[in-house]
Amino acid sequence: MTRRGLAAVLAISLLPLTACAPQQKMYTATWFDVFDTVTTVQGYAASEQEWNEQADALHADLLHLHEQLDIYNAYDGLTNLYTVNRCAADAPVQVEPELFDFLQWACKDVYTATHGAVNPAAGAVLRLWHDARESDSPAPPAQAAIDEALQHCDADKLLLDAEHHTVYFADAAMQLDVGAVAKGYAAVQVGQKAAQRGLDSALLNVGGNVYIIGDKPDGSAWRVGVENPWGDSPQYLQAVELHKGDSLIVSGDYQRYFTYNGVRYAHLIDLTTGWPATYYSSTAVYTHPDTGWGDAWSTALFCLPTEQSEALAEQHADTMGALWMYADGTLRQSSGWTGKNAR
Repeated sequence: MTRRGLAAVLAISLLPLTACAPQQKMYTATWFDVFDTVTTVQGYAASEQEWNEQADALHADLLHLHEQLDIYNAYDGLTNLYTVNRCAADAPVQVEPELFDFLQWACKDVYTATHGAVNPAAGAVLRLWHDARESDSPAPPAQAAIDEALQHCDADKLLLDAEHHTVYFADAAMQLDVGAVAKGYAAVQVGQKAAQRGLDSALLNVGGNVYIIGDKPDGSAWRVGVENPWGDSPQYLQAVELHKGDSLIVSGDYQRYFTYNGVRYAHLIDLTTGWPATYYSSTAVYTHPDTGWGDAWSTALFCLPTEQSEALAEQHADTMGALWMYADGTLRQSSGWTGKNAR
C-alpha cells in the first residue's frame, strides 16, 4: 500500500522565495498529528519568539478541528463526529454550534452544489474503501457490500435541527465521512484566525491544501507547483501564483491508493458506482479567494465525468480555475485557470 501527501506538499520549494524585508525572517513549522497528513506553515515574522507563538496558536486551532471532525477516535469532554456516528441513529445528538454549522455546510450546501459528487453522508461506502486500503492485504470490497452500502448514503436522511443544534440519522446504517472537505475547510478556518492574530505573511499547507494567509513582505506572490501525477520528468507541470486568501488544492489517484492484481484503486470514490473514480489522473483547483470550498471543488471535479466536471468549473469561473490531467498525459484547463508551465 502506498500513501503519499498531496501534490503541493513538495511544490513550495519549486521556485526561490523572494527576499524578505530587513525586519523579518522566514520560518517553517511542520506537524504530523492533524488530519492524518503532513502539515507545513512557512511564513515571516520579526522574531523567532513571535513566530513560535503564531505557529503554536495555529497548530492548536488545527488540533481542535481535527478532534471535532475525527470519525475514528473519541476525546474526553468532546462530542465529535465519532460520537455522532455511534449515537445519531438512536437519538438526536447535540453538537457545538461550530460543528453544526460545518455539517450544515458540508452535508447540505456542498452536497447540493457538487450534484452529490461530494457527499459526507456516504460514510458507509467510503468506510469500505478505507478499511480495504488500511488492510494488511488490501483488496477491493465485494460488489455486494458496495451495493448494500450505497443504499445508506441518502443525504436527505441526515436530519439537522438548526434550533437545537442536533444531528439525527433517519437511516440506522448511515455514517458520516468528511474527508473530502475537512482539510481544505480547516486550512481556511485556521488561516483566517492566524491572520486576525497578526500573522500577515504565510503559506499554510494541510496535506496539499495550500492556503495563503498573506503576500510576501515585498508584496510578491507565492508560487506553488502542480506535481506531475505520472511520476515522470518534469516533477512539476505548472506553477500557480497565489495571493492573500487564495488556495491551490490537488486531487489525484497517486496519493492514497492500493494495488490489487495490477490495478490501482485510489481513495477518491465515484458515488454513482461506489468504486474509485477513473476519469482523470489528477485535478488541480485554484480558488480566489477560498472560503473553504476549494477542497470540495477539487474532489467533485475529480469524481465527475468530463462534461459535468467542466460545466461545474465554468459555473464558478469567477472564483475557481481548474486543471485536468488525463491518464494519456494530456491536460485541459478551465477559463479561470491561471497556471503557467513550470520553469
